[in-house]
Amino acid sequence: MLKILIIGGTGTISSAITRQLTESGHELWLLNRGNRKNEVPEGVRQVICDINDEAEVLRQIDGEQFDAICEFIGYVPTEVERDIRLFRGRTRQYVYISSASAYAKPAASHVVTEGTALVNPHWQYSRNKIACEELLMREYRESGFPVTIVRPSHTYCERSVPVSIHGPKGSWQVLRRMLDGKRVLVQGDGSSLWTMTWNEDFARGFIGLLGNPKAIGEAFQIMSDETLTWNQIYQSIAAALGVTFKPYYVASDFLAAVSPKEWDFEGNLLGDKSVSVVFDCAKLKRAVPGFQATVRYDEGVRRCVSHIMAHPELQREDPDFDRWCDSVIEAQENARRSLSPKNE
Repeated sequence: MLKILIIGGTGTISSAITRQLTESGHELWLLNRGNRKNEVPEGVRQVICDINDEAEVLRQIDGEQFDAICEFIGYVPTEVERDIRLFRGRTRQYVYISSASAYAKPAASHVVTEGTALVNPHWQYSRNKIACEELLMREYRESGFPVTIVRPSHTYCERSVPVSIHGPKGSWQVLRRMLDGKRVLVQGDGSSLWTMTWNEDFARGFIGLLGNPKAIGEAFQIMSDETLTWNQIYQSIAAALGVTFKPYYVASDFLAAVSPKEWDFEGNLLGDKSVSVVFDCAKLKRAVPGFQATVRYDEGVRRCVSHIMAHPELQREDPDFDRWCDSVIEAQENARRSLSPKNE
């Protein structure tokens, strides 16, 4: 059994890892602010503090050694530098959760492996992740810091239905539009390829890397092998809701140009979701024999919809996003009418 410290541990991805590690009998510690401490499984040791308070972190883990420390909430290099100060010599493995959005979009090939170039001019979030990876790999080369890098793509759970275009309050308003019979914005023509991964599937691959000597100094992507078009993704959502999918197609660069800057559609779309990708997870399967994602997206989205419909607190209305969608549709329709030949 392993002794593992997770920084975070209650998010979309890490909550499934927390559950599976606990069920398997590993000794699990979570370091976070304790905002969801009631959701933590029994038997998990909680270190409740601000990780930026380094003195308090060291006080609470004084003298402890871990087989793996997993960083789920490190977004910029200064946070990784802090972790190196805190955990050097305290763990046999430091697992950094990066992002598949760090890959070049579009890449030279739509088949993406761990060797695909890391570059993203559209999204600061991704550039920060790249900088964190580079810092950690330099530490590995120069001092032997035992890093493993993991790159998830679009991983989801029952708390939220994954979509490509939504406002700051999440995806519920997209479902609301479907339920109300309204048209739903889809980037491009909906034919670009994407991958959705159920969080419990991701967790099995991730846990297989913990304490794994083949993982030290390496990067791995963890995804389902199922590749879908965005039309198929939205059609599955509509089917789970029992309604008809009514797409309205808009160019990604137009959506990025007319959306509020804080929604960061340039990063989310131009730097990620509007580009076709097919992920090759052969490297992970060599390191974790037998790994296979088993939850098809249509099955996973049914679980999501059922859970959200049963939990009104997850149905966060977003009227600003709803009005914006209507205004985009109206603007494009007006342009179409004004430019159409008179005889049409």
